[in-house]
Amino acid sequence: MNSAAIDLHPRRDVHATARFNMVEGQVRTNRVTDERLLAALSEIPRHMFVPPALAGVAYVDKCLRLSPDRYLMEPLFLARLLQEATPSASDSALVVGAGTGYAAAILAGLVASVVAVEGDGDLAGKARANLGTLAIETVTVVGGPLDQGCPASAPYDVILIDGMVDSVPDRIFDQLKEHGRLVTIVSREGRCGAGMLYQKLGGAVSGRALFDASAPLLPGFAKQPVFEF
Repeated sequence: MNSAAIDLHPRRDVHATARFNMVEGQVRTNRVTDERLLAALSEIPRHMFVPPALAGVAYVDKCLRLSPDRYLMEPLFLARLLQEATPSASDSALVVGAGTGYAAAILAGLVASVVAVEGDGDLAGKARANLGTLAIETVTVVGGPLDQGCPASAPYDVILIDGMVDSVPDRIFDQLKEHGRLVTIVSREGRCGAGMLYQKLGGAVSGRALFDASAPLLPGFAKQPVFEF
């Protein structure tokens, strides 16, 4: 990554100031302590990954609309999920629902390689352009149905499903390595969702709730209606 092209000093421009405030005021103060992750959040210009009309609010702690049915996850929820996934420098990672590439760009600073799956061709094109602008060469953006993951490059040490889902399909769990970790937000009936951590041990996957969270449902992961006769 060509970090020299990114102005990080909090006094030099409004976006850098907002990014500094996001990390120090929203993220670090809410149980995110991984310095590598905080550094990645401090470096990547989130305003590049939203529509131009939303650039001025890119660093607020809320989901931002990317397209009619796609959103950028709140930075705090993304940060807490990635911290719980404990990414290491030698890991391979999968991002399901790459959108415009923000989460993949953050992960690229934490792992060896990232595959980012995106089913919306326009969003995938924007992700490639954004990652290219930032000279991030360790992310591969792949087109395809989100709920299929990317089995061709599996298995992965870390999987992030970047949005809320009703449930995680077994075919995505199957793409985890032994000791691999998957993080996402899972919906709850009548309540907000929960940030979840799943881990594969002995070939079996178990999960636990981490914190209350909510986000728009990711297309392809909604529960199918059950018909009763």
